Amino acid sequence: MKVVGLFAGIGGLETGLAQAGHHAMMLCEIWEPARAVLERRFPHIPIERDITVLKDLPSDIDVLVGGFPCQDLSQAGLTAGIDGKRSGLVGHVFRLLDQQPVPWVVLENVSFMLHLDKGRALTTLVAAFEERGYRWAYRVVNSLAFLPQRRERVIFVATKTDVDPADVLLADDTVVSDLVTSITTHAHGFYWTEGIRGLGWAPDAIPTLKNGSTVGIPSPPAIMLPNGAVITPDIRDAERLQGFEFGWTEPASSVGRASLRWSLVGNAVSVPVAEWLGMRLAAPSLYQKSRDRELSNDSRWPKAARFDGRQRKKVDIGTFPVWRERSSLVEFLQFDGKLLSTRATRGFLSRTDRSTLRFVPGFLDRLRQHLDRMEHMDLSKINLRALAIAAE
Repeated sequence: MKVVGLFAGIGGLETGLAQAGHHAMMLCEIWEPARAVLERRFPHIPIERDITVLKDLPSDIDVLVGGFPCQDLSQAGLTAGIDGKRSGLVGHVFRLLDQQPVPWVVLENVSFMLHLDKGRALTTLVAAFEERGYRWAYRVVNSLAFLPQRRERVIFVATKTDVDPADVLLADDTVVSDLVTSITTHAHGFYWTEGIRGLGWAPDAIPTLKNGSTVGIPSPPAIMLPNGAVITPDIRDAERLQGFEFGWTEPASSVGRASLRWSLVGNAVSVPVAEWLGMRLAAPSLYQKSRDRELSNDSRWPKAARFDGRQRKKVDIGTFPVWRERSSLVEFLQFDGKLLSTRATRGFLSRTDRSTLRFVPGFLDRLRQHLDRMEHMDLSKINLRALAIAAE
């Protein structure tokens, strides 16, 4: 299929679709660091700059895709909703569709959009597609199905073709048993910036990569290794944890601070999720209608639903369409991370002391041991500096 990617970022959707045999005809992205990546990774594809002034789409495209800005929809963002300055840009998708209907549309966003403002963002989207004669299906997909990163995102598919979008998005489902781990046998990822009300925690994986800040302040997770070391991963492993080749975002360093690469990776669509979707676009399966349930009228959107042209239905399905075997997180990491700093460790521990959160057995003891080692390292550096000054 011929693809146009709006809000392309660093090309996660487009890269995954290409791995499934589809190809991009045009991309659109406004942020210069992301554009630098796209220009290097998609060298022969025209890249438009601003969706607000984009007049039309190529006449023969099959699929319009976009991970439209999530800052106004995410828990970590402003939660301004679908009308926020950034997330409201999705309205331009419908402006372009009104000029030229496209057979397939794929959108991606944070799962929090299902709950924010009683789900008004999704209500707005589905109404807009139905008004234009599209059938649709969506589900929350967890990147953990493919990679050691727990990352839930809404994948929304709409079509004007004779193919049921449920046959693309809702035909695959895998039940995964809970992984039994311990801090002495497996790595455990967590967000050291949390610790009072909620802990982003993942056994043998990392929690959702965050986008950091647009001025380049990174927000990597921490990883407690089985040997007791606590590190933050290298940006090259962060790229790999999204399914990209390591070094994918390196071109961004030519137009901005190198630390902006964390924002680019955190904002991206996981490549293998897009590849799985692309495979199903090329070869739909068969949705089992026994999964249909009545959709509640309480304005709450479930984790999966569909519209068959007449009725909206809740769908009983999990967040793992498949389960790909992978190495453990410790084996997955290829590059040396940085030890979590004394300040970061101490701050996290102080917050956990004021919380009622529960942790994996031995976790806090291991973290205090890490802090003790870091403090002794810092003290050694201070002593060496003092000796050097005295020698002078």
